[in-house]
Amino acid sequence: MIDTTLTLVRRMAASPDTVFDALTRPEQIAKWWGPDAGPVLATETDVRVGGQFRIRFRMLDGSEHESSGIYQEVVRPTRLAMSWMWAGEDSHESLVEIDLRAIADGTELTFTHSRLPSRESRDSHREGWTGALDKLGRMFVSE
Repeated sequence: MIDTTLTLVRRMAASPDTVFDALTRPEQIAKWWGPDAGPVLATETDVRVGGQFRIRFRMLDGSEHESSGIYQEVVRPTRLAMSWMWAGEDSHESLVEIDLRAIADGTELTFTHSRLPSRESRDSHREGWTGALDKLGRMFVSE
């Protein structure tokens, strides 16, 4: 059996409530979404079980990407789970789960993206999510 699940763990210098807001509020998502410094073009969230999200962004190479899904679990401030699909002909529904745990210096975020269609897809998503989560973490670093 091929393992197509991606798990990333990050420590954030902010409370779980603050990190949860950054994961769910459109104006906050626009600050960290995407693997590079390209802009977020559109963000819509309806953060409740059964609610939908849609995010469109442009990468520095000029390519545009859009993802959407449905919130399956919303437990503020500790957990989000949502279906995940890229816009396009060959889209495949996968699952994103984000768990937040309070730690002494902020929050430990465990990000899991499962049900990806292949190792190649998992590895590509690892690159994208690593860039995005690194940007998310930098939002909470004091200068």
